[in-house]
Amino acid sequence: MITFYGVFILVTYLFLLYLMVFWLLVFLEEDIDDKMIPLTHFPLTTVTVPAYNEEDTISNTIKSIIELDYPKDKLELIVVNDGSKDNTELVVNQIIKENPQINIMLINQKNAGKGAALNKALNLAKGDFFVPLDADSYIRSDALKAMLPHFANKNVAAVLPLMKIKDPKNLLQKIQWAEYMVNLFYKRLMSLLDCVHVAPGPFSVYRKKILLGVGGFDEHNLTEDLEVTLKLQKNNYKIIQVMNTEVYTIPPDSLKGFYRQRNRWYKGTILNALKYRKMAFNKKYEDFGLIQMPRILLEGVFVILSLMIITYNSILKPLFYKVYYFSLVNFNILPFISGFFRNFHLIDIDMTRLFFTLIVMIFAGLLIYSAHRHTNEKFSRNSLIAIPSYILFYSILSSTIMLLVFIDVLMGKKQKW
Repeated sequence: MITFYGVFILVTYLFLLYLMVFWLLVFLEEDIDDKMIPLTHFPLTTVTVPAYNEEDTISNTIKSIIELDYPKDKLELIVVNDGSKDNTELVVNQIIKENPQINIMLINQKNAGKGAALNKALNLAKGDFFVPLDADSYIRSDALKAMLPHFANKNVAAVLPLMKIKDPKNLLQKIQWAEYMVNLFYKRLMSLLDCVHVAPGPFSVYRKKILLGVGGFDEHNLTEDLEVTLKLQKNNYKIIQVMNTEVYTIPPDSLKGFYRQRNRWYKGTILNALKYRKMAFNKKYEDFGLIQMPRILLEGVFVILSLMIITYNSILKPLFYKVYYFSLVNFNILPFISGFFRNFHLIDIDMTRLFFTLIVMIFAGLLIYSAHRHTNEKFSRNSLIAIPSYILFYSILSSTIMLLVFIDVLMGKKQKW
């Protein structure tokens, strides 16, 4: 008997298999190795750090900027203290006193949000390139020399580093470490098709002239980095994900912090997808309009629908019938357990589902291997814990949060940055 659930599972398997094969073909057909092109001159570059109550982390962030392997007279640093209530201002002033060789400007303003802080720095920046860096992140010293050569193409608006988590401590951070690694590999493949949809806050390098030309950052947006990337794509600019330099960020270490971060990310994704929905299935935007934008629009709906259908058919419905059955025998489960093993036969296995599961697992293994290789991560003890945990728990966590975000959006609940 054909059921809606059976059809849904089959279509899901086939769709996931199609996506895996598609990206595998992109991977095999394109050269994804970064070829270093030495800088012939060093353009003036502005790095900005928007900060709100960052006294515990901003010192290491600024230190990583000061230690960049780049001529100090070609480096400008603007710190925007966005109404912090802690000692962020005092920490930054102390750093300025200790590093007179660096052009550091501190701007104190009333709390207006990250977008407003970035625009404040953008309008004051003197550099040809504009580089935001979150106050809880730090960059590798070779970053600018590795990224700026890619701007030889005048249509390149932004170049992105590998955003990683270094030395994750607890299980939640290890799951995020694996998530970032896999997503970076996907993003590199998307970069080859000009399909990058988000330039992360930590050390994405923008061509300032282009960034000003599209109006800078949206000051009333939950995810200003996603919004500005979609805006650049709408204007047919090129965004490149490199694989030869890294920026490190500190991830949430608790479920509460993880939920708050992902709630903002997912809600921002939904709202921005709706804002730029006319780009979907539009040939004017080439692969981004035909592949990436439809995925952004439909992904949330697909995730929520999958969660609800699988939860009902695979957990709630079977559980209800088992509880009902056990209630008829006064919850005596021993005969059931012994009978299960005694009457089990290989013919009882759903071979079709097993086949598709094995195929998906093979491609997933290839993905994990490729992600390690092309993000310069080695298989280690951390991988042995992080990868299985990511496979088992990440989809549950993200799907549940997506469902809660969808409810928030329907109810019109607002959230500040």
